[in-house]
Amino acid sequence: MKLILKSEEAMMFALSLLLFYQLHFSWMWFWVLFLAPDLGALGYLVNSKTGAFTYNLLHHKGVAVVIYLIGINFASAQLEFAGILLFAHSSFDRILGYGLKYPDGFNYTHLGMIGKKERNT
Repeated sequence: MKLILKSEEAMMFALSLLLFYQLHFSWMWFWVLFLAPDLGALGYLVNSKTGAFTYNLLHHKGVAVVIYLIGINFASAQLEFAGILLFAHSSFDRILGYGLKYPDGFNYTHLGMIGKKERNT
């Protein structure tokens, strides 16, 4: 099942690259800003609940699609770019196994635990 989910995310990542290609922005901007959504993890400096909220806000594909559609509606290539970038980044993260965060801590995601496995004691 993991392979199917990862291949689905890879196709969504490929779709985002195709959509970005149609914007006629420099690819340099895409790759320079590709990790920008990870700034949402700075919320963890406050606490786990705030960190999960800020991280999830910038990694939620629904938010990405809404921003992209607002960009289309208002003919704003910058908003379209932002939506595509958020979508691409989120898809890539999920290929690597990083999901949306639970407020319990950074390692607790909707895709399961990331990092070291907890010991059964």
